[in-house]
Amino acid sequence: MNVSELSHIFMEFYDKLSSWEHSVVKDSGLSPAQMHTIEVIGHRQNLMMRELADRLGITTGSLTVAVDRLEKLRMVERKPHEHDRRAWLVVLTELGKKMYDQHNKYHEEFTQEISFDLTANELKTLTKLMARILQRM
Repeated sequence: MNVSELSHIFMEFYDKLSSWEHSVVKDSGLSPAQMHTIEVIGHRQNLMMRELADRLGITTGSLTVAVDRLEKLRMVERKPHEHDRRAWLVVLTELGKKMYDQHNKYHEEFTQEISFDLTANELKTLTKLMARILQRM
């Protein structure tokens, strides 16, 4: 296999994963970007606005607009940082935590579904390889 073939597989995987993600999110009442924001906050817990913007790959200005909308939906709230009075943390509300838990469950079910016929050794190898790839991104 060469780099071109691997690139094609990565792109096809991304397309299928993205399509699946959109189909799951459509009934939630949230946009995929809003759900992704909730996922990042839920996974990382209590991120400062700057950290969250960096993780999402957007500007703090765009994040402010996104967080404003999620606050109106009662999914997140801003809290002052304990040690840095200039910084704000973005945290999930109870409703946001429920949405995160439900969506995370979909991810786990999807992962089980697509990896069901992998051996324990193959799953371990895939996990290690994906972790190495993510470290380089």
